[in-house]
Amino acid sequence: MKIGVLGTGNMADALATQWMRVGHEVFVGGRDEQKAQRLATRIGGGAGHGSLLAAADFGEAVLAALPYGAGADVVRELQPKLKEKVLFDCGNPVGPGFRLLTEGGPSAARRLAAAVPGVHVVKAFNLCHESVWRMTPPVFDGQPLTVPICGDDQAALALARKLVRDMGCEPVAGGGLDRAGLLEATAALFIGLWVAEQVDVRTIAPPLAYATGPRAESAREASRAFS
Repeated sequence: MKIGVLGTGNMADALATQWMRVGHEVFVGGRDEQKAQRLATRIGGGAGHGSLLAAADFGEAVLAALPYGAGADVVRELQPKLKEKVLFDCGNPVGPGFRLLTEGGPSAARRLAAAVPGVHVVKAFNLCHESVWRMTPPVFDGQPLTVPICGDDQAALALARKLVRDMGCEPVAGGGLDRAGLLEATAALFIGLWVAEQVDVRTIAPPLAYATGPRAESAREASRAFS
């Protein structure tokens, strides 16, 4: 698959490197084309480089690895090249004090979608630090990383699931794009807990067997007792 990458930062580097590793074609685009060239060289494998417009034109799917606040303006300029394509948003609108910058308004993903009507925006890859995406694959305690994805177009979601699995992870449906703000809010919460409190966020939720309350577990125990 041909994947255009908008941006030259750490997330662009980590995700594009993994997709190139499993055989996808990658083209890195940036406002500073020298930075795009340096990133393409680091990725290796014949990754292309050039302008943001060239990256949008190249990709069957396009990754928006752009700072919040600039993303909507950037993709708006690229709309003719993005029409009917899948646009992945991996960004987090998190500001000082781990504050969610979109609070009271649409999510960052919805803002991107509003800027480019006719483009299939999918929210994904935003819950992990770039170092996690450099793992081959991201597996913890023998369990592959689960990646929630939000979007409205079924073909776009199928493509997202493929790219998640290509990285050795497991996709999980997070709902429509109207739920992307929940992923962004989760990222703000998790980042604050990780950085400020040094909390392992896996400890804040019960195991699945207990997720719906003690009666569900009691029913399972009763069932086992009579089996």
